[in-house]
Amino acid sequence: MTAIDLSRPAEGLSKRLKADTAAQHEELDAAIMAGRPFVNLDLYGRFLDVQRAFHRDIDAVYGDLELIRLLPGLPALRRLPLIVQDLADLGLPPREDADAPAFVHGESRDIAEALGWLYVAEGSNLGAAFLLKQAARLGLSESFGARHLAPAAEGRGLSWRTFAAALDAAPLDASGTARAVSGAQAAFARIRGRVAKAF
Repeated sequence: MTAIDLSRPAEGLSKRLKADTAAQHEELDAAIMAGRPFVNLDLYGRFLDVQRAFHRDIDAVYGDLELIRLLPGLPALRRLPLIVQDLADLGLPPREDADAPAFVHGESRDIAEALGWLYVAEGSNLGAAFLLKQAARLGLSESFGARHLAPAAEGRGLSWRTFAAALDAAPLDASGTARAVSGAQAAFARIRGRVAKAF
């Protein structure tokens, strides 16, 4: 872990990541909704597989001890098993991926970069309330087909604020912050590419 740089901007890392990925975030949201994933179960299944592929990309980081030290409660935020269960609810087996995940179990990783990817993953759960309402129109719920869109036990707002506070407290210097931003941008680009293929 890199040392704290007292010359870094006073704003927290979460706000920096939000600002530096705002355009990508808007493009991704527009691309997902253009795919009309809540029109029928076939299209929803494609959306669900995009989610599965992304959470497969980052699944390894939820067990990283250094990240858990920085982000207490991180393992409980893992959503890949819920997505796999959602697919099973709909009778859809997980697809075979041609590419390797972005983070591999047992391999060393850049903690700052991983924080950027986690920002994207946890931020998406903050906005999942709207998606859950859309999924309900297809007869899906927090207990069938849309488990991964359910809020944390303490609620979406508190869960996000807790995560963002821990993210902001991560001792990153200017280089680490830049790598975190790069990680978040890479995460958005990865998902955007998967959405383009799915729809």
